[in-house]
Amino acid sequence: MELRQLRCFVAVAEELHFGRAAERLLLGQPAVSQQVRRLERELRVELFDRSPRYVRLTPAGERFLPAARNVLAAEDAARALAADLAAPAVLRLGTVTGLAERLDLILEAYQQQAPGVRVELHSAPVRERLARLSDGRLDAAFVRGAIAEHNPDLPFLPVWADELVLALPARHPLADAAEVDLADLAELPLRLTERANHPALVDLVTEACARAGFRPVLGPAHGALQDTLASIGTGTPMWTVVYAANARMVNTHRVAFRPCRTPLALPTSIAVRRSAPVPRLLLETCRRTPPTWDDQDS
Repeated sequence: MELRQLRCFVAVAEELHFGRAAERLLLGQPAVSQQVRRLERELRVELFDRSPRYVRLTPAGERFLPAARNVLAAEDAARALAADLAAPAVLRLGTVTGLAERLDLILEAYQQQAPGVRVELHSAPVRERLARLSDGRLDAAFVRGAIAEHNPDLPFLPVWADELVLALPARHPLADAAEVDLADLAELPLRLTERANHPALVDLVTEACARAGFRPVLGPAHGALQDTLASIGTGTPMWTVVYAANARMVNTHRVAFRPCRTPLALPTSIAVRRSAPVPRLLLETCRRTPPTWDDQDS
C-alpha cells in the first residue's frame, strides 16, 4: 500500500468522480483509476461501485475512508514537523497591545523548547500586521477578533480569549460596585481608539452597548493607553475598556477597573500563511500558557 494510492482513493471518495479527482490531484484520469485498482487488489476488496452514470463507495470503501484519511493526516503532520525542524533560526512574530505578562510567559516557554530560535517581535496595526504576514515579512502574527476583509490565504488559529474590564474614575459612584452594568454608563463619554486602528475592539464595545440599550457617547479618540487613563484619573466622568492583563499591571489609585456584568472578551488567534508550514510549537505554547502565574495558582 502506497501513499499515492491512498491520496487517489480519498480524492475519488470525496469527489465521487474520477475525472474531478484527477483534476484535483493534477494527474491524468487513467493514472488515478490505476492507483485505485492497485489499492483494491492489495486490499482484496472493491472500494467503489462503478457504473457509467455514477461512482459511489461500497460499504467496505466507507469503512476504509476514515483510516485512509488518518494516514494522510499523519503524513501531513510529519511533513509539518520536518519543516519546523528545518525552519530558520528566526521567528518574526507580529504582536498586539495588551498581552502584558502573557507574552513574557509565552516567549520564555517557547524558547525553552526552541533555544536555537531567535524571536523578533514586530508591533503594527492589524492591517499592517496582516500585510506583512501575507508578503512574507512576518512568519506569524497575533490577531484579536475577526477581520471582515482579511485575506483567506491567512488562516486564523484560535489560542485564547482576552478579557476586558471597564476603567472609570476612582471617585465615580460606580467605582464601588463589584460589577458594572453597561447601561449605567450610557450618559458617560466613552473613549476608544479609532476604529481603523482596532476594528474588532471598537465593534465589540459598541455592539455590547447596543445590546444594553444605548448608543455610547463617544469622547475624543484616545491614543496611548497611559494618556487615556491619566485623563480618566482626573475625575472627569468618562470610561474606556482595558485588557484585564494590562489592568493588573497598572498601579494607580485614581482609576478603578471593574468587570462588566456581561463579560467582554476578544478571541485571540495566531494568523499564518496557508502556503507556509504551521508554526506548531508556537501554537501549542500559546494554547497551554496561562495568562498569569497568579491565574495559574488560583
